[in-house]
Amino acid sequence: MTATTAMTTPTVGFLYPGYSAEDDYPRMESMLRDAGGRARLPLVHTDIGTDAHRVDALLEMGSVERLAAGLGELRLEGVQAVVWACTSASFVYGWDGAAEQVRALAKAAGLPASSTSFAFAHAARALGAARVAVAATYPEDVAALFVDFLKAAGIEVTAMRGSGIITAAEVGTWGREEVLRLALEGDDPAAEAVLLPDTALHTAAWVTDLEAALGKPVLTANQVTAWEGLRLLTDPPTVPSLGRLFSA
Repeated sequence: MTATTAMTTPTVGFLYPGYSAEDDYPRMESMLRDAGGRARLPLVHTDIGTDAHRVDALLEMGSVERLAAGLGELRLEGVQAVVWACTSASFVYGWDGAAEQVRALAKAAGLPASSTSFAFAHAARALGAARVAVAATYPEDVAALFVDFLKAAGIEVTAMRGSGIITAAEVGTWGREEVLRLALEGDDPAAEAVLLPDTALHTAAWVTDLEAALGKPVLTANQVTAWEGLRLLTDPPTVPSLGRLFSA
């Protein structure tokens, strides 16, 4: 790719914790291209420290020092915005703390920045979903912190399901059937959308399957993270294979 092409193509950089479902990002880039969109979604892995959905481990995982260490590599990709591609290690700080995390990341990068937690809030608003159900891989205490974050965004959570999975490594092994079961079991008739908050969970290939099974919008962590990054730069393109969010 020439330097001129890189400059004219919307390019969002993602700081992704460890190794689990990072292959969703090149998959989504390909899906964007197949739909006639034009964007690059380069990704850099961050050091996660302890792989655990525990509050203490998540607070350390999301420290700005850990995130900033990956910015040099992203700058070489010519990124125009940066997103912390992690839900739990952003909402664990609470609404105000997560906002400060993003401000510090934007300052360190010298670029617009966001995180997956804010991506969920913005995506739900874009769909007009004021009432949602949360189907989480996390232990219940961690999932409850995501519920608190959504409430701070003015979003009502009608039901929450935690799965008790401690490590991202285990979540990354889940396939289509496990993801579908999670969404179905976490759905609630009163919810206008179902949220699956874990970037360690492969979902990009199955968003439309999930929405067909539930009959309503489904927002998944990697899907909303890509959408949020593109939103920072331009109107996200229409990509039917990535669900209703990318058709809104």
